[in-house]
Amino acid sequence: MSTTAAVAALASTYDTVRIGIVSISDRASTGVYEDKGLPALQEWLGKALCNPIVWEARLIADEQALIERTLIELTDAGCALVLTTGGTGPALRDVTPEATLAVAHKVMPGFGEQMRRISLEFVPTAILSRQVAVIRERTLIINLPGQPRAIAETLEGLKDSDGVPIVDGIFAAVPYCVDLIGGPYIETHANVCKAFRPKNAVRPPTNA
Repeated sequence: MSTTAAVAALASTYDTVRIGIVSISDRASTGVYEDKGLPALQEWLGKALCNPIVWEARLIADEQALIERTLIELTDAGCALVLTTGGTGPALRDVTPEATLAVAHKVMPGFGEQMRRISLEFVPTAILSRQVAVIRERTLIINLPGQPRAIAETLEGLKDSDGVPIVDGIFAAVPYCVDLIGGPYIETHANVCKAFRPKNAVRPPTNA
């Protein structure tokens, strides 16, 4: 069997997951500069997840009503997970957290707490970030930082030179959270980010 066929066969044993990725930037959305948020999200998720992914990508301006409509649209489209990047600082135009909370059915404060904990390993201005995570219906929505490197650090966590985790990334908790709200079973490549589940919640891949 060829490498491509082997990868395809392995992927077919996992649930397909629909993921919304939203880059929020006035300037990138109008073409002033190239958006780096969407490629960063796709790159990290593509290497971290075992599952086949159906992408729902959006590049939009920092407008609260527009952000709210987009998050609702992605929820209605069946996304199990929606990740946003940008618009979470204290500037007047930064309204991503407000829009996210406005469409929420439940707030998940632990995600924001851990994101700031990770960022504080690098910069004291991490306390200015206002990322939140919420659940709307059966969709987990998480606000991420705007810079590609910070996106990866937040999702994956921090490791020492031997690859041993120092601070856990937030994505380790995402698959089980999605389980609990009735979403697809998400599995990750442990060398990137090991998904954590209680033993009684772990199951083998479909058709494995």
